[in-house]
Amino acid sequence: MKTAIATENLTKTYSEGKNEVTAVSSVSIELKEGEVVGLLGPSGSGKTTLLSMLGCILKPTSGTLRVYNNRVENLDENNLPAIRKKYLSFIFQGFNLFPALTAYENVMLALSLKGFTEDEASLRAKNLLTEVGLLERMHFLPRDLSGGQKQRVAVARALASGSQVILADEPTGNLDHDNGRKVMELLQKLSIEQNKCVIVATHDNRINDLFDRILYMQDGKIIKEDRRQQS
Repeated sequence: MKTAIATENLTKTYSEGKNEVTAVSSVSIELKEGEVVGLLGPSGSGKTTLLSMLGCILKPTSGTLRVYNNRVENLDENNLPAIRKKYLSFIFQGFNLFPALTAYENVMLALSLKGFTEDEASLRAKNLLTEVGLLERMHFLPRDLSGGQKQRVAVARALASGSQVILADEPTGNLDHDNGRKVMELLQKLSIEQNKCVIVATHDNRINDLFDRILYMQDGKIIKEDRRQQS
């Protein structure tokens, strides 16, 4: 499997007055296409900080970060959007949908920003909403969708980017168990069928069986790795 993201001694520190706080400490990992990786740990363990660095949103203090073999840790902010646009897409706990736009329009907007023509974007948006099981609700506003349905629109929007890496920050956090599991099963299906690398930061232990690997974080460090037994 092709390596999507690789880090070596990735570290993030913050200054608080005269003190330094290390949010992520010397993390070395390799994430590959076609796998779903869980990033687990309690609040404050560094999961979101690490995910933000992997997604080129937050700049590391030290260490190396490669996205499809592109060294990105020292790129300035003017060059990072091109990396994010080409390789990375994001799903957040709060859905981040535009409330005045329908499900269809939310996905259409993402496609328009990628440079698709209106006709191309319309066809692709309908296909993506079909893929996540929401075509019949394409003209619903977010306020008229359930939490699980809103998160599936967010998944469709992430897929609109066409990128091979999906980074999800607590994607089941606002969902009940059944809807949360359905969203994770959808991400697992996409990883298998479209060879995507999916990284999920979560403290929801109920979805552990859907991960190919689990990286456990504590105090900014990866303290353990579990691999799912293959049948």
